[in-house]
Amino acid sequence: MIKSGRKAFLVVIQTTQASPAFLEESLAEMKELADSAGREVVGSMQAHLPHPSASHFLREGKLNELKTQTVRTGAETVIFNLDLTPGQARNIEGFLKIRVMDRNGLILEIFARRAKSSEGKLQVELARLNYILPRLGGLGTVLSRLGGGIGTRGPGEPELEWDRRKIRRRIESVKDQLKKVAKHRDLLRAGRRKRNFTSVAIVGYTNAGKSTLFNALTGADAYVENKLFATLETKTRVQTINGRHDLLFIDTVGFIKQLPHSLIEAFHATLEEVTEADILIHVLDVSHSNAEDCRLAVSQVLEEIKAAEKPVILALNKTDLLNDDEKRRMRETWPEGVLISAKAGTGFENLMNAVLKTASLDV
Repeated sequence: MIKSGRKAFLVVIQTTQASPAFLEESLAEMKELADSAGREVVGSMQAHLPHPSASHFLREGKLNELKTQTVRTGAETVIFNLDLTPGQARNIEGFLKIRVMDRNGLILEIFARRAKSSEGKLQVELARLNYILPRLGGLGTVLSRLGGGIGTRGPGEPELEWDRRKIRRRIESVKDQLKKVAKHRDLLRAGRRKRNFTSVAIVGYTNAGKSTLFNALTGADAYVENKLFATLETKTRVQTINGRHDLLFIDTVGFIKQLPHSLIEAFHATLEEVTEADILIHVLDVSHSNAEDCRLAVSQVLEEIKAAEKPVILALNKTDLLNDDEKRRMRETWPEGVLISAKAGTGFENLMNAVLKTASLDV
């Protein structure tokens, strides 16, 4: 019986030529993702693998090494830093006799833990169902949680095919519910346009400080936690600037490198808040060791959702963690950016002046 417990063993693979620090950076990200998913990392393995196996991804030597390591550490789940095909995941599970996940599956697990609203839960459920469907038979998935009323197994119908049919019907049901959510959001946006609000969406890499900035600018109490994907639900708040300009601030879900396409599709209604906004504030954690990679990752997601042409103000956040020399380097690296600290409440005047100027409003 395949276990699916908390103890996780991480496998970090580099398949192409990348920066010398790629493996360490990827391992650090995977550890943070695992922690956010409530997993205990009991060990890890790194490897450069330019020619993965079509059947097991790992070659025989690495597979045997992985099995030895998982037995030694008592791991209950193996998590890869890249995407596996459903067949590869099933084959590795069959060899190791413990559960196997890839990066997308781990991110979906985090989203499932974080979703609070009915809309957020529907969006995550759709993404997870689309992920699970081609992997049935290898994950030991329990489908009873999907609830009744989706259909019963026909005479002589194999259980696996019944499970597939049940998931497909649930996918259609969730899609129908999300269409209603999208219509509701359209009505809300139409109401905002009638009131001539300038809408400002706060975007950025996960854990960059978006919700902290949203709270500081609007006096809201959006949930803040020092973990990846702390915010999944879009929040809006109108704030009057300089006593005469009403701005609608929108807090959004955090982005990440190679954000699973299934999540982008599932969160379509939520991400429309970004595509429909007048201005974007891109919050960049400049204390992060790979800040430029984070900036590029966000830009890539904005391109994918067709929001890359929006006016963008780059907010260089967490400057309270930098010394004067580091701040000077940030100004040189991103001269278009505005230095702020959402936590310390500094730089807001310059940020708001940049927003008003971009919106062609009086400062």
